[in-house]
Amino acid sequence: MFKMLGRVDRDFVLTLSGGVDSMVALDFLTRRSRNVLALHFDHGTEYGTSAREYIEEFCVLNNIPLVVGRISRDIEPGESKEAYWREQRYSFFESWDSPTNTRFGSFQTSFFKGSKIVTCHHLDDVVETYLFSSIRGNSKLIPYSRGKYIRPFLITRKKDILDYAERYGVQWLDDPSNLNQDFTRNFIRHTLLPNALKVNPGLYKTVKRKVIEQYNDQQEFLDQLNNFS
Repeated sequence: MFKMLGRVDRDFVLTLSGGVDSMVALDFLTRRSRNVLALHFDHGTEYGTSAREYIEEFCVLNNIPLVVGRISRDIEPGESKEAYWREQRYSFFESWDSPTNTRFGSFQTSFFKGSKIVTCHHLDDVVETYLFSSIRGNSKLIPYSRGKYIRPFLITRKKDILDYAERYGVQWLDDPSNLNQDFTRNFIRHTLLPNALKVNPGLYKTVKRKVIEQYNDQQEFLDQLNNFS
């Protein structure tokens, strides 16, 4: 079942990679009469170019305003590609309204300025993060919100996202690098997680409960902060 945490405002910004998670999120949210600005980051790889061209064409055809960012520095010697791409991606998200970024469609920057940025992390992502951080001795969950970012799909399973795509005919791109287990995240997803489920078949339920508890605690803290203010 497709479930959400919290709410998404009528006007919002969405990170759009071209993968099934973000394409389904776009379809799901815009069916509810919301105004969206899409952000896409070109990682500078061969696939990255294909994904950027796909997203540009898709957004033009569907009249969705789009901002595209690109790599702004070279990778440092010994720097992890995963960490490098993440740093560059979030650097773009933080400065999407910069005039150096490429824009498609007609829109006023001020219309979306200050809007929450929706990322498309889901429950499978949270479980993978929980496993990885636990192995390193400091269990962590992906939070519902942090700064300008919100993640409303943290209690939705990947399989439910795929089911939605099939039901509504959502098209997406598959990144071939997702199968490369030289990347830590992929090793966790394809090797570690299936074995962890043999030890604890209820792992998804356990982590989902933790996500909801963390969300409730976070909302309670914000309510107290607002009351104090």
